[in-house]
Amino acid sequence: MTQDMSGTAKDAVSRPLALSRWLWVVATMIAGIVVIGGITRLTESGVSITEWKPVSGILPPLTDAAWQAEFDAYRQTPQFIQINGPAGMTLATYKAIFFWEWLHRLLARSVGMAFALPLLWFWVKKQIPSGYKLRLVFLLLLGGLQGVVGWWMVVSGISHDVKVSHLRLATHLLVALTTYAAIVWTALDLHGNAQGEPKARMTILGALAIATLFIQLGLGALVAGLRAGHVANDWPLMMGRFFPDGIDWSQGAGHALFYDPYLLHFVHRWWAWIAVAVLLILARKVRKSARAASIAIHSAFGTQIILGIATIMSGVTIWVAVLHQLVGALLLGSTIWGAHQLGRRR
Repeated sequence: MTQDMSGTAKDAVSRPLALSRWLWVVATMIAGIVVIGGITRLTESGVSITEWKPVSGILPPLTDAAWQAEFDAYRQTPQFIQINGPAGMTLATYKAIFFWEWLHRLLARSVGMAFALPLLWFWVKKQIPSGYKLRLVFLLLLGGLQGVVGWWMVVSGISHDVKVSHLRLATHLLVALTTYAAIVWTALDLHGNAQGEPKARMTILGALAIATLFIQLGLGALVAGLRAGHVANDWPLMMGRFFPDGIDWSQGAGHALFYDPYLLHFVHRWWAWIAVAVLLILARKVRKSARAASIAIHSAFGTQIILGIATIMSGVTIWVAVLHQLVGALLLGSTIWGAHQLGRRR
């Protein structure tokens, strides 16, 4: 009788831990897709696939005729007509940019399957702790929304411009990072559930740190979408000045903040230090109760600052810029960890 009761108790404890580990795998996959998304943007590959085929699009073109059909469709886009066509793009060079967009979409499908299928399994097996079902369904829907936003972004580059809308690009990234952050928080909650702890609450400081960092990440996406990283390659000055010349104020400050590359670059540089100040306070606050989380926050924002400066001074070298984007995601994960530790209730 004692052995049976012990076995039942052990099984009950293992369920939230299994869910937590599963969510950590999904969060890691999302961080990976953020990296591939960064490469896709930097290589100007985002509009190389002009149709959204959720099922048949899993396979790339398999024949010469299929490749030619894809290339012909791409040749109708403004990007090819105005930029790549005059530059002499061939089918061979088209295949290179096609690869990154195809890989990005393939990983997106993989993340969806990696979330939906285990969720169904845990649900059928009744292994989801009380109070988590609706949250997990919401996360699944949020992932589906990310796919819709991704296509909405791509459409802007197929029919309207030589590149995708930087506003839609920022929306696409922020929805992905929101999903990532919510998954990390839920994984931490489930780990606490296995130890008999209630769900963590969001504190004012935790919310402030996350909001400040999200603004910085959003600014970074706008900078990337407008290619604003190329407007200056010196630091801490911009083109030899603290405040850059060349800002177009003709349509008002609000318009300039979202559309002027010089102003966006400047704000992204200096909002970073506001984010650092808030993150320092958060890291110091959790240092005694969660030293590892404090170290993670310090390490991530220190590395991120160095990579940000290196991205600018290297002229936006692809591998440096991609590392900058990856560490941004890791910094968000560390911040979520710190905010969660701050809100733990024993």
